[in-house]
Amino acid sequence: MSGETPPIATGSQTVGPFFHFGLAIHPQWGTLGTENARGERLRLHVRVLDGDEAPVPDALVEIWQADADGRYPPRTPDGPPPPFWGFGRLPTNAEGDCVFDTIRPGCTEPGSAAHINICLFMRGLLRHLYTRVYFAGDSDLGIDPVLTLVPAGRRGTLVAAPDPASPADWHIDIRLQGEGETVFFDL
Repeated sequence: MSGETPPIATGSQTVGPFFHFGLAIHPQWGTLGTENARGERLRLHVRVLDGDEAPVPDALVEIWQADADGRYPPRTPDGPPPPFWGFGRLPTNAEGDCVFDTIRPGCTEPGSAAHINICLFMRGLLRHLYTRVYFAGDSDLGIDPVLTLVPAGRRGTLVAAPDPASPADWHIDIRLQGEGETVFFDL
């Protein structure tokens, strides 16, 4: 190697559109349980917007959540799946939307509000983004130990709103930057 420039590490690559080919191939991953899953059924509509309020048509949204009793379902590679498995993954469409069929989660510990965890993958990100979705009207929002760490003026970026015409439908916008930017957590 004398006289040659030593090799150097290459920079991280952004998450390109290629990840959809391996990670977003199962549309049924938008359903987090069977019809026998206990709990209040709901549809979570997630819309991903960039800093110019334009939809992000090629993001990948993963969610995981507790069951109606506030427990995260165990991972069991062998045997039949439980009625509720608590994990979903969907790509966004041309409007930046995806819809998960799930149940309203229970509180995972006393004093915490019901929530759904989100991990967002998309082009241009060197690391995926983590956030949470809480539910408007939950009486425990004011005491949730994670939500109370967020400045009061930004907490609304984490709260889904019910659709007045269809109470089983809940909507949340994930804004990547700019006015009303969603709160992301450094995990």
